[in-house]
Amino acid sequence: MNSQIRTLGIVLMVLFSALFVQLNNLQIFSAGRLNDHPINTRTVVRDFTEPRGTIQTKDGVVIAESVEVDDDFERLRRYPEGELFAHITGYFSFTFGNEGVERTYNDALTGRDRKVTLDRLGDILLEKDKTANVTLTVSKSLQQIATDGLAGRKGSVVAIDPRSGAILALADYPSYDPNTLASHNQDEVRQAWAALNADEGRPLLPRTYRERYFPGSSFKVVTAAVALATGVASLSQPVYPTLTELVLPQSSEPLRNFGGSSCGGPLPEILRVSCNTAFAQMGMDIGAQRMAAGTNQFGFNKVPPIDLPFGAESAFPDPSAFVRNIPALAKSAIGQQDVAATPLQMALVAAGIANNGVIMVPHVMAEVRDSRAELIEQYQPKPWVEAVPPEVAHAVRDMMIGVVAAGSGANAQIPGVAVAGKTGTAQTGLGTSHTWFISFAPAEAPRVAVAVMLENQPSANEFTGGALAAPIARDVMVAALAAP
Repeated sequence: MNSQIRTLGIVLMVLFSALFVQLNNLQIFSAGRLNDHPINTRTVVRDFTEPRGTIQTKDGVVIAESVEVDDDFERLRRYPEGELFAHITGYFSFTFGNEGVERTYNDALTGRDRKVTLDRLGDILLEKDKTANVTLTVSKSLQQIATDGLAGRKGSVVAIDPRSGAILALADYPSYDPNTLASHNQDEVRQAWAALNADEGRPLLPRTYRERYFPGSSFKVVTAAVALATGVASLSQPVYPTLTELVLPQSSEPLRNFGGSSCGGPLPEILRVSCNTAFAQMGMDIGAQRMAAGTNQFGFNKVPPIDLPFGAESAFPDPSAFVRNIPALAKSAIGQQDVAATPLQMALVAAGIANNGVIMVPHVMAEVRDSRAELIEQYQPKPWVEAVPPEVAHAVRDMMIGVVAAGSGANAQIPGVAVAGKTGTAQTGLGTSHTWFISFAPAEAPRVAVAVMLENQPSANEFTGGALAAPIARDVMVAALAAP
């Protein structure tokens, strides 16, 4: 009998220990992951009937607010600007949780952030609502110009202040109306959700920071910077031969220049005309180890720490991928092969060159104020990575000025303003190209950096990054520089 009791006791102890371990795992180690999981709506259920603060742009336009309604929920989340800011605000849905700023700053908006405190006895006695309002770094005017520039073409525009990392515009097409997901009619919400997810255009996807694409020749800014930083190239040496195509080792198929053109020369010249053969050779000269390390310095293979949820990291292959595949290294140096970048990442590349080699943490929150308009939190700019030394950044900046002044980026010229830029036309392998333009201005004292990407454009000379994306970037820069 004693042995049976002892065995039972041991079994119960083991079961209790297992239960204890699992409870600690769920409540401590896995709590953050489970709370942040997209299908976990417990937080939204808890918050849905409570007061919630507003979200507004830096120019004072309310883009998310709660209005009183006569139903069981008492308050309805409303998005007055509809699709324009959907990929920034996200949505606040009883059925499908929350997204975007609604998710990142949920605790502030609901008043549960520890910084949002009731410091007056009268607030407690009167049971005043305790919420906070979030002001963003984006403006309606610039967001509208960026969106209009896409003109119904699938793509993205990112504008950022390179000095602080403040996002000035974050535009995608297609977008969606978050009001359809905030409705209190759950049948309508589910129908809207099903339609949005069935749409081949993927309107729910914030392409700017979650989707990756071949960056094409816009990536040559990174290759040029790495070549200078490692001493593989200077502004005068080597002088790359003038070629129409480059025969790659381990391959019977040559790498060609865009449109069958011939090009060569020192680094400033080959960047100005975006010479594939020269940059492919440069990538092989740099080598896999240094190329990968230099690219990682720009933030590749890391998720940019933007204050929006579920961002994607841009990718440059590990050096081991090139050990038996030298042609892949050559193609990676011109932004093809297995190189993939979000539009946000390429905006950060431009911003890093603009900011003396330092890429600042990107962010959309400017400040948080409580219901009495008292400041609770104000964003303090901070560095993310140091991409290259200042002298390298300055040299690349000067070459990018040449791209716009007398090269493939001429359509981004602004009268009276020096603009630095780089075009990109990335072949998809499907008979189309992703067209890019990255830039910043004024080049001597940059206040705005921009990345524009248009998906799957026809592969023809009139559909290049310089022809399609550069004019959009120019218009965004003009508007940003004119803003107070």
